Amino acid sequence: MTMQQPPDASRNAVPGLEFPYYGAPPVEAVKRVFQKYAVFTGRASRSEYWWWFLASGLASAVLNSVSPTIVNGQVTGSSALGGIWFLATVVPSLAVAVRRLHDANLSGWLLLLTLLPVIGWIVLIVLLAQRENPSGQRFDRYSQAGYWQAPGGPGYSSPPAPPGSDGLTPL
Repeated sequence: MTMQQPPDASRNAVPGLEFPYYGAPPVEAVKRVFQKYAVFTGRASRSEYWWWFLASGLASAVLNSVSPTIVNGQVTGSSALGGIWFLATVVPSLAVAVRRLHDANLSGWLLLLTLLPVIGWIVLIVLLAQRENPSGQRFDRYSQAGYWQAPGGPGYSSPPAPPGSDGLTPL
């Protein structure tokens, strides 16, 4: 079961940032994570997430091994470069993980599973590896004109409030 790209997307076209890019090549996946730096809405494909995970992990390993912190002749941990990289990538890493969970039709709050030692991380990795789910489209926020929300979706399920019930509109 493969998710559909927007109707105007051809096989060679890169989908807009409001859509997940299924089968994203590594460079494009990393570029999209930075373009959507702090965007926690919408969805991210498995390829977007895992290419970012790999690239970010490799960059972190390289930066931390280039100049590790040495105290009293012993290597004690991360370098300043590694710390700067972490600070620069913590927000986009969280954002792409939330979007990845959305693509599987799961809540981004499931990232809190990382607070559970070992088991939480294992469960989260399994959830992040899930295939896309068409119901995950409910997390999309279409910013372009021409998109509409189907009646019965969020925001359409309850009748409008009667005039004056908000305290602002005169009766």
